[in-house]
Amino acid sequence: MAWVSLLLAGILEIVWAIGLKYSHNFTKFTPSIITLAALVGSFLLLAQSMRSLPVGTAYAVWTGIGAVGATIVGIIAFKEPAGAMRLISLTLIIAGIIGLKLGAH
Repeated sequence: MAWVSLLLAGILEIVWAIGLKYSHNFTKFTPSIITLAALVGSFLLLAQSMRSLPVGTAYAVWTGIGAVGATIVGIIAFKEPAGAMRLISLTLIIAGIIGLKLGAH
């Protein structure tokens, strides 16, 4: 269950990271509310997952999911560059997340 909470926390991290762009420095009401709700939910689920997962593993996986997800959304939705070095780096982050999952007790 901790891993499910952590996955959901990571997804909400992607939502709030992208929401920051749409909130226009918190001047747009609806995107700001969505961003803040996702932020709170993400932190609560991260905290819940840390009850049984090591802190370092949970935090690294959470930030990794957020970083990879936000980058992928940026590439697809905002036409950000998807050069070879960026894609290789994303692959390395994903490999790290998998390694942390496999290495967790």
